[in-house]
Amino acid sequence: MSAIAGRPPLTRRTLVIGALGLVGLGVAIYLTIVHYTGAEPICGISHGCHTVQTSKYAELGGIPVAVLGLVGYAALLLGLFVPGENGRLLRVAIVAIGFLFSAYLTYLELFVIDAICQWCVASAVIMTALLVVTAYDFLAPASDRYSSLADNPVSSATTPAAGRRRAPASTKR
Repeated sequence: MSAIAGRPPLTRRTLVIGALGLVGLGVAIYLTIVHYTGAEPICGISHGCHTVQTSKYAELGGIPVAVLGLVGYAALLLGLFVPGENGRLLRVAIVAIGFLFSAYLTYLELFVIDAICQWCVASAVIMTALLVVTAYDFLAPASDRYSSLADNPVSSATTPAAGRRRAPASTKR
């Protein structure tokens, strides 16, 4: 089954990318709300969220880092609707930029701010997982790129003969 009306096929990888993107978007929305309301972030593990969120590194060019994350995750999710090679390239590019930015922010937390924000770590972990999945999706063999869940509802690894008819046995020898 091919993509309908230019829509990309729904694969396990796109489902994983979508799920991770939604979780990341949720984290970014939470941090954006914290930033604009001035609320104290919930920080049960590391106790450094407030320090990180109020540091001079919490904004880049006057734009809150949380908003940049929100835009990045939203762009990734919208990128799931771009079909073909362009869509995969767009997704891996967005995630690569997000991963590098997360790595930079993690460096700042560890070596400059001297505080860890659990929400920032969560976003960095999500970006790392997204980088792995989108890179794999981008580099997957062409035969694997277009197979959708509708084409293969049951994994062929568990049922190798699923959907194939056996040829009738010959009576002549």
